[in-house]
Parts: sequence; C-alpha cells; structure tokens
Amino acid sequence: MVIKKLLILCFTCFSFQLYAQERFTLSGSVLEENSNETLIGVNIIFPNERVGTITNEYGFFSITMPKGEYEVVISYLGYKQRIETIILDQNISQTFTLNESLESLDEVIITENVEKLNIKNPQMSVNALSSSTIQQIPVVLGEADVIKAITLLPGVTSAGEGASGFNVRGGSADQNLILLDEATIFNSSHLFGFFSVFNPDAIKDLKLYKGGIPARYGGRVSSVLDIYQKEGNNKSFQANGGVGLVSSRLLVEGPLKKEKGAFLLGGRSSYAHLFLPIFDINNIAYFYDLNTKLSYKLNSKNNIYLSGYFGRDVFSISDSFENTYGNTVVNFRWNHLFSDKIFSNMSLIYSDYYYGLNLNFVEFDWQSGISNLNFKYDLKHYVSNSLKLQYGLNSMYYSFNPGEIEPSTPTSGINAQDLIKKYAFENAVYVDAEHKISNKLTASYGVRLSSFLRLGQKELNIYENDNPVVFNPNFQIYQQAKTIGTESFNQSNTIKSFANIEPRIALAYQLNATSSVKASYNKMSQYLHLLSNTSSPTPLDVWAPSGKYIKPQLLDQYAIGYFKNFYDDAYSLEIETYYKDIKNRIDYIDGTNLIANDAIERVILNGKSRAYGLELLLRKNEGRLKGWLSYTLSKSEQKTEGRTPIETGINNGNWYNTPYDKTHDISITASYDINKKWLLNANFLFQTGQPTTYPNGQYVYNGISIPNYSDRNSTRLPSYHRLDLSATYTPKPNKNEGWQSNWVFGIYNLYNRRNAASISFGENRITGTNEATRLAIFGIIPSVSYNFKF
Repeated sequence: MVIKKLLILCFTCFSFQLYAQERFTLSGSVLEENSNETLIGVNIIFPNERVGTITNEYGFFSITMPKGEYEVVISYLGYKQRIETIILDQNISQTFTLNESLESLDEVIITENVEKLNIKNPQMSVNALSSSTIQQIPVVLGEADVIKAITLLPGVTSAGEGASGFNVRGGSADQNLILLDEATIFNSSHLFGFFSVFNPDAIKDLKLYKGGIPARYGGRVSSVLDIYQKEGNNKSFQANGGVGLVSSRLLVEGPLKKEKGAFLLGGRSSYAHLFLPIFDINNIAYFYDLNTKLSYKLNSKNNIYLSGYFGRDVFSISDSFENTYGNTVVNFRWNHLFSDKIFSNMSLIYSDYYYGLNLNFVEFDWQSGISNLNFKYDLKHYVSNSLKLQYGLNSMYYSFNPGEIEPSTPTSGINAQDLIKKYAFENAVYVDAEHKISNKLTASYGVRLSSFLRLGQKELNIYENDNPVVFNPNFQIYQQAKTIGTESFNQSNTIKSFANIEPRIALAYQLNATSSVKASYNKMSQYLHLLSNTSSPTPLDVWAPSGKYIKPQLLDQYAIGYFKNFYDDAYSLEIETYYKDIKNRIDYIDGTNLIANDAIERVILNGKSRAYGLELLLRKNEGRLKGWLSYTLSKSEQKTEGRTPIETGINNGNWYNTPYDKTHDISITASYDINKKWLLNANFLFQTGQPTTYPNGQYVYNGISIPNYSDRNSTRLPSYHRLDLSATYTPKPNKNEGWQSNWVFGIYNLYNRRNAASISFGENRITGTNEATRLAIFGIIPSVSYNFKF
C-alpha cells in the first residue's frame, strides 16, 4: 500500500513537472511594411528571458518557449523597433511587419540585447554590407559597386585599378565562390574590372565569409560572397534608378497579385561609347545587364521564386576585333514549411559564362565558356532554442568548353577546330549545427562530404609514366612531355573520381556582456581551377576541372579572434588572426601559353600555398560621423618543389610571394551627416605594392640586349594609395511619397595619384637601351549622378 501511494505521488509530481514545462512555438516571417519584402537577419527577442533568434535567408524564424505571456521585441537596423505582447498557450504562426525609420538616428539604434546575441554568435570572419552603405561609398565614375565596397573590408584586396575580381586572405580570385540568389557567378566584373555585375538597387542582403564558413557552402577554398536579390513589392508599384556620366540604371517592381505575388525588373547600361565618334574614335566598350525576379505565395506554407540575371560586355577595336562576354543565370526556388520547426528550400539553378571573340582581321571567330546545372535541397530544423540544425544536399553537372574556332568568312584560310570539351559531376551532402552549450559558450559545427567525378571526354592524352611535364636537366627547365597515345571515353564513363570529408567548427566564449573570443577551423575542397597566368582574371581565362592530371585544391584554415562593443554599442572592435594552408595549388612552367591550349596538363605543376595575417576592424556605429577603420597585416606565399632530387621546381623550390600578397592594407571609410540635406562620404586606401618580377641585369647576344630576370615575384610595384570624396544632396529629405531624388557629386583619387597598374621593360627604339614604362589607369576623376525613386 505504501509503495502504491509512493508511485501515485511520483506520477503526480512528474505530471506536474511535465505541465509546468509545457512549451509552445512562435514561428513566422518578418516583412517590410510598405513592400512585404522579407527581411533577413531580423532579431526576435524575449528581453526579460534574455533569449532570441533571427530570421533566415527567407525571412522565417522559429523559437520555442514555456507556456506564458511574453513581451517580444522585433528589431532591425534602419527600421522602427516593434514591441508585441504574445500569449503563448499554443503554437502560433505570425507575420510581423517593420517600417523603415525616417526618424533621427537615435530612434533606430539596435538594442543592447541584440548586440549581446551578436557577441555570443560563433560565426566569425564574416562581413555584411547593406545596399545603402554600398551606394554611399565613393567609387570611380560615380557608379556604386559591390566588389569595390568589399575591398574596403579587412582581408580583402583587389589586384589593382581596372582589375577583375577580388582576393581574400591572400587567395586568388578563382578561390572565391560568388553566389547571386544561390547561382554561381563565374565572372563578377564588367568592362575588365571597372564595374561589378551586381546592381546595388536589386540587392537585399550581402555577406562575405572569409573563414568559419558553414558546411552548407563548398567548392572554393578562399571565401564565399553570398548575395540575395530583392523579391519585389507585392503591395504597390514603385521604381528607382539613377543617371550618371557613363551609365544609367532603372529598377521597377510591383504586385502580380496584391499581397501574394510580385515582380522585379532591373536594368543597367553604360553609354560612354556613344560619344567616342565625336573624337573620331571607332572603338567601342560598353556593358548592359538585366536582373529579374518573380515571387508568389501559394499558401501559408509554400512560396515559389523565379530569379534570373543576364549580362553582357562588348569591346571592339574599329572593325577588326570584337569581344563579347558575360553571365546568364536562372534559379527556380520552392520554400516549404513542413512544420513550425522545419523549413525547407529547394533550388534548381542554371548558370552559364560565355566568352566570344570575332577576329575579323584574321577571319575567324572564337567561343568558349562554362555552364552548370545545379540541384540544391536544404532544410533548417529548429530543434530547440539551444540547438538548430541545417542539412541538405547539392548536385552540380558541369560542361566546359575550352574553345571553338570557326572561319568567319567563306574565303577564310582558317579551318574549324574544337578544343576537347570536358564534363564533370560534383556532389555534396552536409549537416550544420548551431549549439548553445552554456550561457557563455556557443558552438557551430558541421561536416560536408563532397565528391567529384571527372566524366568521359572524346580524347585524353597518354604520357609516359603518366607525366605530362618533364624536366630537362641539361637546361634546368621544365618542358612539355610528348604524347604517346590517346584514349577515348563515353561521357557516362568516369575518368577520375575524388572524395573529401570537410569538417567545420566555430566556437564563441563570452567573456562578459560586451566581449567574447571566437575560434574556427575549416577544411574545404576546390575541384575547379581558373587557368590564368595574369595577376587578375581576364575574360579569356578558362576554367578547368580536376582530373587525371590535375588534383583538387585542399584547404585547412585556422582563425581566432577577439570581439568587443564599447560605449553602449556605439563602437565595435574585431581583431582576428588566421593561418591558411592549401595543397595542390597549381602554377605554370616558364613560357606557358594558356590560350587555345588543348593539353593544359603539359604546362602545370602542383605546388602548395600558405597565407597568414592579422585583421582589425574598428567601427563607429552611431552619431553624425559613422564609418570604420580596417587594417590587415598579412603574408601570402606559394611553393612548388621539384618532384625528384634533380628537379629545381619553381624558384628553386623556395617559397615565393603570390601575386596577391599585400603586406599592409589600410582602409578608412567615413560618412558625416552635415544636415538632413547633405551627407559627406570619404574613403582612403593604402596597400603595399603588388608582387612582380623585374629584370636584375642584362647581357648582349649577337648585338641584342637580353634581360635577366630576378626570382619569381621577388620585387614589387610602388605602393598604392588614393583618397575619394563624395557629397550627397537630397533636396526634400522629409518627403517619403511620390518623386524622391538626390544628387551625388564625387571625386575619385582626389590628389591625382598615378598608381602603377604595371611596369613593363623594353628597348627604347631611339637610344637602343632597355627602359621601364609604368602604366597608370586612373588619375583624378570627377563624377555626378542623379538618383530617383517613386
């Protein structure tokens, strides 16, 4: 009888505890009030309980709490804070809307609790920029530019003025994964680097991952630039754009069906070439691009999106030469909510990069490119407030066209020729976890299992001992090996396969309410290689897959950092140090010719690279004067040793600077609100000169002066620095309806610094002596643009 009473008592206590711990979930989306655009990274905070969450890439959130009545704070930088009272006695799905703030700055400061969550977040080596910030940064020719903006961040540099792409932590441009609405962009530049392919008016969210990269990303070993386009206004029609000296842009958006579906259409074009005939110049250089997006809400649990980008550059010299290149991407996405805790996204993506040359003076056309078809399926599982899982799979099919030559006229003496097309299949599965281990310790960890199949091709060269590059000990040089035969494969065959396990982990330990230390480790694989022997990519460069003779690049990266907020979050400080080690980084033998090379393996050697450095970012987040100071101290080196004791390797097997090594990199970016009508912006840059190879002597042979070159990349161009200014004038700053506009006046390179893009050496035809010639692209450039919105 006593035992029976004890059992009844225990059961009663257990039932009481179960009821006391009864928990319910608040889930939903956060939208922008005027357009119903989903907002990414919005904070949903339970301030009294000191817990919260943020919206994901599609504006969805989920948080589970014990039964009760709560005050909920919804806040997002640049928007009015919203406070709601929620009675949580059942699972609730709710949509919150936020209004863009037109109040004074003090009304839009992120609350203290939000900053505490950022301190606790294990994510590190990540930078985010808003579209408004990008548009305020002074740039060349007055055109707002995403790529130029991110080079003002620590650890990010460019190869110089007029150079394509960007370099992250000493890596090359091809080691950056660039995504636009999840679709891969293979060339991020217009007009050979003067502009980027991203229209800032169409951008909703931008994040640059330099380290601590989540397991959902893969395929590159340096960074991930993840950009999402706006979805369109499903409430009302609106448009915005701008007119500049060399280019203009227009973006329109509106409802397909009010509060259910929306469209977005944006276009840009340059037109400076239209004025060239005035100066009797027959050359042409211009670009145009188009951003599109359709979104539709099927019901409360299903949304579909169709987005696309199309861009082209055209460059011609008189009637003898024309160059056309650009990207095309299309993405269909389906968001599905399985429950208030499981969110899914399925994407079917097509991406293509095309490069074409019409060489009329020799009467033939050249075409090359790369395309891929990508299937992604991702799920985010809100297991609890202390554990969130993200898992999924990714499959990509690649088609590589190294080049096609066709005669352009019936009388051309050129024979049609196709370089051998290549095919590959890249697959991955992953799982990511964000885990709050204790009040002070938070972890993000995961693993990615990737595989790469080099598929069959029409013809593959065979070499003695499978060695396509041989060493000539007599001349101490590497030479292309002779083929001893070929083999053919069906496209369904696998020539070579690779598989790699890529673990990721990041930890954050909160020291106090305003500071934390973080550490991360990444292992990543890259199966694609951009074949280029220039310091920055050019449209003529060709992508090649790993295979029988080319190994995938393998990265190990370690980072540790200290993060602190000062003076009620008015200032923030980030200090990080990192070390990167990369295996199988390719380099080229001396005298390499990459153009129309159908046996690229005969000029490639596998080496390794390393990069390490210290990054500092000090931000001022509030007040009339805002901005940041960025400083990077770094080293980036490469090493290609001999494969046998008698081989010299490259640079005698010693470490040598990569073309992306910049010892010092300083950027200062500032904006100052003079009053409601005038805003001043400025940025100053200083970078150590780019490594290069100079001749260190010469000798005369048969009356000809022949230079003798120093070790590879052992010398540098002069240091790079410049100062840019801009002023934005808004005639009617309080107007928030109808036609709204502003003027932007800018000066690029204020003190007219003639920064060297390159220094070449040659013989002076008059004196017969060797001399150096410096090429500088930009001096001082004023600009003016008019921006509007209605």
